[in-house]
Amino acid sequence: MDYGRPVQFGCFLTPDATSPHRALELAVEADDLGFDLIGVQDHPYQRRFYDTWTLLTAIAMRTKRVTVFPDVANLPLRPPAVLAKAAASLDLLSGGRFELGLGAGGFWDAIKAMGGPVRTPGESVQALEESIHVIRLMWSGDRGIRFDGKFYQLAGVHSGPVPAHAIGIWLGAYKPRMLALVGRLADGWVPSLGGLKPQDMPAANARVDAAAAAAGREPSAIRRILNVGGASADELATLALEHGFDTFVVSEDVMQQFAADVAPKVRELIAASRESR
Repeated sequence: MDYGRPVQFGCFLTPDATSPHRALELAVEADDLGFDLIGVQDHPYQRRFYDTWTLLTAIAMRTKRVTVFPDVANLPLRPPAVLAKAAASLDLLSGGRFELGLGAGGFWDAIKAMGGPVRTPGESVQALEESIHVIRLMWSGDRGIRFDGKFYQLAGVHSGPVPAHAIGIWLGAYKPRMLALVGRLADGWVPSLGGLKPQDMPAANARVDAAAAAAGREPSAIRRILNVGGASADELATLALEHGFDTFVVSEDVMQQFAADVAPKVRELIAASRESR
């Protein structure tokens, strides 16, 4: 299943606070190497990690062209109305170089230890769906916004600022209800290889596509971003041409060799396959 989207590449940076400047140095290097994206995981309860939002802002201010995104934001610890304002602010400050990766949560004991809610799987999906509506309302620029959900409410808030561009909401999703939510409401899907195995990709894509079609959306409009760590050019080309992924995010320890050797080869293989069709 090839959706025909242009292929892009990203780098996954560790928000390691024990090496104060390393993440920023790697981000500048990734920008110089031509990566399209920089993703940063969001685990606020990890004591050795920077706050993801602060780090993304610092990265955006140090770089010139690369887009930054939380891979993925921890919704239970980040109220969606405030998250939306932070996202719009960073998008404006960076000149439109921000996308919003968003997750329903995990590591519930750690979330609880930090004062966050503990949710069942069903509650997590419902809260995530409500958050998407809240975030988009907060990006609208409208006044007196109201939303009455089970988990989130807006009671006449004036939204703003409006982002510099139409920020995509990319969901970290693996299970059926979450995959259906991607298809119905999200702009992108951002799983990790390992959590999503190749043999499970056809069924996962089919669920996303069916939900998109039922909602009157084109499945090809949904970006498919895969955290891969590291992989060969042939493997990545197969993931693009047979499983529809258009963006690959690799780990920081392989980014030099990947940018020099693997990424150009992946582009060549995909272009050749598409031209032959």
